[in-house]
Amino acid sequence: MQRTVQKLLEAKDSPDVWAVGPDTSVYAALELMAEKNIGALLVVDDNELIGILSERDYARKVILLDRGSKDTAVTEIMSSHPVTVASEATTGECMQVMTDNRFRHLPVMHGTRVIGIISIGDVVRAVIDEQQFLIDQLEGYIRR
Repeated sequence: MQRTVQKLLEAKDSPDVWAVGPDTSVYAALELMAEKNIGALLVVDDNELIGILSERDYARKVILLDRGSKDTAVTEIMSSHPVTVASEATTGECMQVMTDNRFRHLPVMHGTRVIGIISIGDVVRAVIDEQQFLIDQLEGYIRR
């Protein structure tokens, strides 16, 4: 049986959700990402999720375009209208969404409220745990 995203969030070492406002400088956002050892930040305006800023956004939209991170706002380079997932979704559904859309971070919603963010690493760990549980169950059945 596949885990739900809610269970995955409950099992995370750090359930904190880190976000910045749209006018935050890219530099300040990168400092926060480095401090918290994370690869993406949510961009929130007036308690509404409006985007996500990832290391990939920075590399492709600041560095490669020869822009300055101190004078560029996150709203200029973020991925707008991020794909989200409900807390009831399964790890398999999340894996499919992340694979199909080629991104590594997925905000988790409960209604209109952000309750977490999961990474592809979180999903892969959960899938491996699920597979190991199944293997253990099958080995136990065979030994009977």
